[in-house]
Amino acid sequence: MAGKVVPGEAAPGCERWQVPEVGSGGGPTARQLEELQRAAWEEGFAAGRREGLERGEAEVRARVAALERVLDALAAPLAEVDEAVERELVALAVAMARQIVRRELRTDPGEVVAAVREALGALPAGAREVRVVLHPEDAALVRERLVGGEQGRAWTIEEDPTLTRGGCRVVTPTSEVDATLEHRLGAVVARVLGGERDEDEADSGGQGAGDGAA
Repeated sequence: MAGKVVPGEAAPGCERWQVPEVGSGGGPTARQLEELQRAAWEEGFAAGRREGLERGEAEVRARVAALERVLDALAAPLAEVDEAVERELVALAVAMARQIVRRELRTDPGEVVAAVREALGALPAGAREVRVVLHPEDAALVRERLVGGEQGRAWTIEEDPTLTRGGCRVVTPTSEVDATLEHRLGAVVARVLGGERDEDEADSGGQGAGDGAA
Protein backbone atom coordinates (compact mmCIF):
# COMPACT_ATOMS: atom_id res chain seq x y z
CA MET A 1 0.00 0.00 0.00
CA ALA A 2 1.52 3.20 -1.11
CA GLY A 3 1.72 6.10 1.35
CA LYS A 4 -0.56 8.99 0.78
CA VAL A 5 0.52 12.57 1.33
CA VAL A 6 -2.16 14.74 2.86
CA PRO A 7 -1.73 18.48 2.41
CA GLY A 8 -1.73 20.63 5.53
CA GLU A 9 -4.79 22.47 4.40
CA ALA A 10 -6.73 19.23 4.34
CA ALA A 11 -5.87 18.40 8.01
CA PRO A 12 -6.35 21.59 10.03
CA GLY A 13 -6.15 19.75 13.41
CA CYS A 14 -2.68 18.42 12.82
CA GLU A 15 0.63 20.12 13.71
CA ARG A 16 3.86 19.79 11.92
CA TRP A 17 6.31 17.50 13.67
CA GLN A 18 10.05 18.20 13.65
CA VAL A 19 12.89 15.93 14.72
CA PRO A 20 14.30 17.26 17.99
CA GLU A 21 17.99 18.26 18.04
CA VAL A 22 20.18 16.04 20.21
CA GLY A 23 21.86 17.96 23.13
CA SER A 24 19.62 20.96 22.80
CA GLY A 25 18.11 20.58 26.38
CA GLY A 26 17.42 23.89 28.10
CA GLY A 27 19.99 25.22 30.71
CA PRO A 28 19.17 26.44 34.27
CA THR A 29 17.05 29.49 34.50
CA ALA A 30 18.14 32.70 36.21
CA ARG A 31 16.01 31.84 39.22
CA GLN A 32 17.63 28.42 39.50
CA LEU A 33 21.07 30.00 39.31
CA GLU A 34 20.11 32.45 42.05
CA GLU A 35 18.88 29.65 44.28
CA LEU A 36 22.06 27.64 43.71
CA GLN A 37 24.16 30.69 44.56
CA ARG A 38 22.16 31.34 47.73
CA ALA A 39 22.44 27.70 48.83
CA ALA A 40 26.20 27.71 48.26
CA TRP A 41 26.58 30.96 50.20
CA GLU A 42 24.52 29.69 53.12
CA GLU A 43 26.51 26.48 53.25
CA GLY A 44 29.81 28.38 53.19
CA PHE A 45 28.58 30.79 55.87
CA ALA A 46 27.53 27.91 58.12
CA ALA A 47 30.89 26.18 57.69
CA GLY A 48 32.77 29.40 58.43
CA ARG A 49 30.60 30.07 61.46
CA ARG A 50 31.28 26.60 62.83
CA GLU A 51 35.02 27.01 62.33
CA GLY A 52 34.95 30.43 63.96
CA LEU A 53 33.03 29.12 66.94
CA GLU A 54 35.46 26.23 67.38
CA ARG A 55 38.43 28.58 67.28
CA GLY A 56 36.72 30.96 69.67
CA GLU A 57 35.93 28.18 72.12
CA ALA A 58 39.54 26.96 72.02
CA GLU A 59 40.81 30.48 72.72
CA VAL A 60 38.35 30.93 75.57
CA ARG A 61 39.41 27.61 77.11
CA ALA A 62 43.07 28.61 76.89
CA ARG A 63 42.38 31.97 78.54
CA VAL A 64 40.32 30.37 81.29
CA ALA A 65 43.10 27.87 81.99
CA ALA A 66 45.66 30.69 82.23
CA LEU A 67 43.38 32.63 84.57
CA GLU A 68 42.91 29.57 86.77
CA ARG A 69 46.68 29.19 87.05
CA VAL A 70 47.01 32.81 88.14
CA LEU A 71 44.23 32.42 90.71
CA ASP A 72 45.82 29.24 92.06
CA ALA A 73 49.12 31.08 92.48
CA LEU A 74 47.41 33.98 94.24
CA ALA A 75 45.61 31.56 96.53
CA ALA A 76 48.87 29.97 97.78
CA PRO A 77 49.17 30.13 101.58
CA LEU A 78 50.98 33.23 102.75
CA ALA A 79 52.94 31.07 105.20
CA GLU A 80 54.72 29.43 102.28
CA VAL A 81 55.63 32.86 100.92
CA ASP A 82 56.96 33.90 104.35
CA GLU A 83 59.07 30.75 104.58
CA ALA A 84 60.50 31.37 101.12
CA VAL A 85 61.37 34.95 102.08
CA GLU A 86 63.04 33.72 105.27
CA ARG A 87 65.14 31.23 103.33
CA GLU A 88 66.22 33.92 100.89
CA LEU A 89 67.10 36.29 103.72
CA VAL A 90 69.14 33.64 105.50
CA ALA A 91 70.99 32.76 102.29
CA LEU A 92 71.70 36.45 101.63
CA ALA A 93 72.86 37.03 105.21
CA VAL A 94 75.17 34.01 105.09
CA ALA A 95 76.68 35.11 101.78
CA MET A 96 77.33 38.62 103.11
CA ALA A 97 78.67 37.32 106.42
CA ARG A 98 81.13 35.02 104.69
CA GLN A 99 82.68 37.98 102.93
CA ILE A 100 82.77 39.99 106.15
CA VAL A 101 84.28 37.11 108.12
CA ARG A 102 87.03 36.59 105.55
CA ARG A 103 87.94 40.25 105.82
CA GLU A 104 87.74 40.29 109.63
CA LEU A 105 89.87 37.17 109.99
CA ARG A 106 92.58 38.77 107.93
CA THR A 107 92.63 41.81 110.23
CA ASP A 108 91.66 40.15 113.56
CA PRO A 109 92.16 36.37 113.82
CA GLY A 110 90.89 36.53 117.40
CA GLU A 111 87.26 36.38 116.19
CA VAL A 112 87.34 32.63 115.68
CA VAL A 113 89.08 32.17 119.03
CA ALA A 114 86.22 34.01 120.71
CA ALA A 115 83.72 31.76 118.91
CA VAL A 116 85.51 28.65 120.18
CA ARG A 117 85.59 29.95 123.75
CA GLU A 118 81.89 30.75 123.62
CA ALA A 119 81.04 27.29 122.26
CA LEU A 120 83.15 25.57 124.92
CA GLY A 121 81.40 27.60 127.58
CA ALA A 122 78.02 26.34 126.36
CA LEU A 123 78.91 22.69 127.06
CA PRO A 124 77.35 20.95 130.05
CA ALA A 125 79.47 20.87 133.17
CA GLY A 126 81.75 17.86 133.37
CA ALA A 127 81.72 17.17 129.60
CA ARG A 128 84.51 14.83 128.54
CA GLU A 129 86.24 13.88 125.28
CA VAL A 130 85.62 17.30 123.81
CA ARG A 131 86.42 17.79 120.13
CA VAL A 132 86.55 21.23 118.51
CA VAL A 133 85.91 20.99 114.75
CA LEU A 134 87.25 23.91 112.69
CA HIS A 135 88.19 24.93 109.18
CA PRO A 136 91.89 24.05 108.66
CA GLU A 137 92.98 27.71 108.52
CA ASP A 138 91.00 28.53 111.67
CA ALA A 139 92.38 25.42 113.36
CA ALA A 140 95.91 26.76 112.89
CA LEU A 141 94.92 30.08 114.50
CA VAL A 142 93.26 28.39 117.46
CA ARG A 143 96.24 26.11 118.06
CA GLU A 144 98.47 29.19 118.27
CA ARG A 145 96.22 31.12 120.66
CA LEU A 146 94.46 28.54 122.83
CA VAL A 147 95.71 25.74 124.99
CA GLY A 148 93.80 22.46 125.16
CA GLY A 149 93.19 22.82 128.87
CA GLU A 150 91.21 26.07 128.76
CA GLN A 151 87.65 26.12 130.09
CA GLY A 152 88.68 23.59 132.76
CA ARG A 153 88.52 20.56 130.47
CA ALA A 154 90.76 18.82 127.97
CA TRP A 155 89.83 19.10 124.31
CA THR A 156 91.30 18.34 120.91
CA ILE A 157 91.07 20.08 117.55
CA GLU A 158 89.79 18.41 114.39
CA GLU A 159 89.88 19.93 110.92
CA ASP A 160 86.95 20.00 108.50
CA PRO A 161 87.50 21.89 105.22
CA THR A 162 83.75 21.96 104.55
CA LEU A 163 83.13 24.32 107.47
CA THR A 164 82.86 28.03 106.74
CA ARG A 165 85.65 30.06 108.31
CA GLY A 166 84.68 31.89 111.47
CA GLY A 167 82.60 29.10 112.98
CA CYS A 168 83.07 25.77 114.70
CA ARG A 169 81.36 22.72 116.14
CA VAL A 170 82.11 21.43 119.62
CA VAL A 171 81.29 17.74 119.97
CA THR A 172 81.24 15.31 122.90
CA PRO A 173 79.90 11.75 123.11
CA THR A 174 76.67 13.07 124.63
CA SER A 175 76.22 16.60 123.28
CA GLU A 176 77.09 19.02 120.50
CA VAL A 177 77.27 22.80 120.24
CA ASP A 178 76.67 24.13 116.72
CA ALA A 179 78.56 27.39 116.48
CA THR A 180 78.92 27.36 112.71
CA LEU A 181 78.53 30.65 110.93
CA GLU A 182 75.39 29.49 109.13
CA HIS A 183 73.69 28.37 112.34
CA ARG A 184 74.47 31.57 114.22
CA LEU A 185 73.29 33.79 111.38
CA GLY A 186 70.13 31.72 110.97
CA ALA A 187 69.35 32.20 114.65
CA VAL A 188 69.87 35.95 114.36
CA VAL A 189 67.59 36.21 111.33
CA ALA A 190 64.94 34.08 113.05
CA ARG A 191 65.01 36.33 116.10
CA VAL A 192 64.72 39.46 113.98
CA LEU A 193 61.88 38.10 111.87
CA GLY A 194 60.16 36.64 114.90
CA GLY A 195 60.30 39.98 116.67
CA GLU A 196 58.79 41.72 113.65
CA ARG A 197 55.98 39.16 113.56
CA ASP A 198 55.25 39.71 117.25
CA GLU A 199 55.12 43.46 116.67
CA ASP A 200 52.81 43.04 113.67
CA GLU A 201 50.48 40.78 115.64
CA ALA A 202 50.46 43.23 118.55
CA ASP A 203 49.66 46.10 116.19
CA SER A 204 46.88 44.10 114.55
CA GLY A 205 45.43 43.21 117.94
CA GLY A 206 45.56 46.80 119.09
CA GLN A 207 43.84 48.04 115.95
CA GLY A 208 41.15 45.38 116.30
CA ALA A 209 40.49 46.38 119.90
CA GLY A 210 40.37 50.01 118.90
CA ASP A 211 37.89 49.28 116.12
CA GLY A 212 35.72 47.30 118.53
CA ALA A 213 35.73 50.14 121.04
CA ALA A 214 34.75 52.58 118.32
